This record gives sequence, C-alpha cells and structure tokens, in this order.
Amino acid sequence: MVDLAEAAVAWYARHARDLPWRAPGIGGWPVLVSEVMLQQTPVARVLPVWRQWLDRWPEPAALAADEPGEAIRMWGRLGYPRRALRLHGCATALVARHGGQVPDDLAELLDLPGVGAYTARAVAAFAYRQRHPVVDTNVRRLVARVVAGRPDGGQTTTGADLAATEALLPAEPADAAAASAAFMELGALLCTARSPQCGACPLGSRCAWRAGGEPLPTAPSRRPQRYAGTDRQVRGELLAVLREAPGPVPRAELDVVWPDASQRERALATLLDDGLVERHPDNRYGLAGSATTKPPPDPAGSGGGPRR
Repeated sequence: MVDLAEAAVAWYARHARDLPWRAPGIGGWPVLVSEVMLQQTPVARVLPVWRQWLDRWPEPAALAADEPGEAIRMWGRLGYPRRALRLHGCATALVARHGGQVPDDLAELLDLPGVGAYTARAVAAFAYRQRHPVVDTNVRRLVARVVAGRPDGGQTTTGADLAATEALLPAEPADAAAASAAFMELGALLCTARSPQCGACPLGSRCAWRAGGEPLPTAPSRRPQRYAGTDRQVRGELLAVLREAPGPVPRAELDVVWPDASQRERALATLLDDGLVERHPDNRYGLAGSATTKPPPDPAGSGGGPRR
C-alpha cells in the first residue's frame, strides 16, 4: 500500500494548492485555526478570515486576553459561529495548561476544549509531522474507493476508516504526514463526490472502484443543508447586527431584521443558549462578553480609533 502514498505525494508536490497554513514550520496555532475554520466551510471563504485572525491574534495568548465577543465579531459570515467560541476557549486552555503553546502530543490535543479527534490528528500531522490517520469526508471517500471499491465512505468517521487510512501511511512520520496531506488534497480536487476526475488521478490504475466501473451512489451520502429561510439564516442576520455595533443594541434593532416574530424569537433564544449573545438588564443585547465591555471611546474625546 505504500506505493499508493508515494504516488499521491508525488502528485501533491506538483498540483497542491498553495495555502498559507501549509507553509513549512508555520506552527501549531495557525494550523489549528485553519482546521477549525475549514470545517464545513470552503477554502476561498476561510482564507481572508484566517489571515485577519492571525494578524490580530498570532498566538493563543492574544486571543485568550481578548473578549469572546471579539472572536465572534472576527468570525464574520463563516457560519457555525460557535466555532469562534470554541477557539477562544481553546486559546484560554492553551494559556492555562501549556504556557500558550499548542502541544504536539495527541492525547494533550484531544484534551483541549473544542478539539475533536479529526482536528487533533490534523494538527499533530500537519504542524508537527507525526504519523496519524487524518480522515475527513474527502479522505473517507478516497480510501473507500481506492481500497474497498465503494463509491462513498459514509457520513461519519469510524474506527475502520482510521485503520484503513493508517494502513496506507508510510512508516516514517514525516512521510506519513505528507501522505495524509496528499490524500486529503486528492479527495478535495480529483476524487470528488459527484464529478470525479479519474483520468487525472495518480491512483487510478490501482483504484478498486474504478476497476469496478465507477458506479456513483444513487444519492449523496450527506443531504445538502438548506439555508434560506431557516433559523440558521435568522441567527446570522441577528449576529450581523451585533457584530457591526460598537456595543450592545436595543431589542428594537434586532426586531427589524426578520419579519416572522416567532422565528426571530426562537433564533435569538438559541443564540443566548449557545453563549454567543448576552442579554443586558436594559433590554439590550450584545455579543458574548459584552456585559463586561467598556463603553467605546467618545470620538470627540481622547481620539480612540474604531474597533476592528
């Protein structure tokens, strides 16, 4: 199976996208931030936010010292904004437990708040060049096709998926990390769910699925999530108002963003439950941490600049 990894790495060296979090020696924090942001979010949308995030918070301690609401504000329209709170909580734990550094030990990574099995292995492999099976949707699909001859890898990562992927990795940790990156890129760019480019794939001649005639699944393994008109959209509209405001806003400013009062109330309640939004005694609402936020400086006063 090592020949599959060698072919994938050789292809990766020529065709991989030039992404900043792949720069040699970039470190654990930039990789961790990228992996959290890339969950269910395309690279093109992540790139500008990732750069802004690292410009403002180049180390975990910088983020931990800021308000959680500022993380939500910087998150912008990436979606699933609880990830911003998880990153803030993770940064706080890194300062408290690891001196502000992202550990290179898998067990310690797994113990961090907001860091799951995939993210921990991705950081260990891509930041620290360790040998771990890094299995996302793209890798599950690639391995299912190449090794097992199945059209898709299923909706969740199982122990069998980890074992099948680990069996493809070279013994040398740095080589294994390179193979993990290559498998992921192949799944993202060539071995796609609905329009695979088998003729360009370096693993095509050894692919069990291609040998079986490349039957595509009759339906996507993961049903696309509708956004327009859902509570997710309403949550996004409410958060957009709070991100743009310099401080907590009156309830009336939130009431105008969506016509359906019951849906608006439900969405706001979930934002409060998730800890993304806080209610103030004067019927104002603000991002997390705004209850302790100092008022913004008076532009006519000491000359403080606008909030970032």
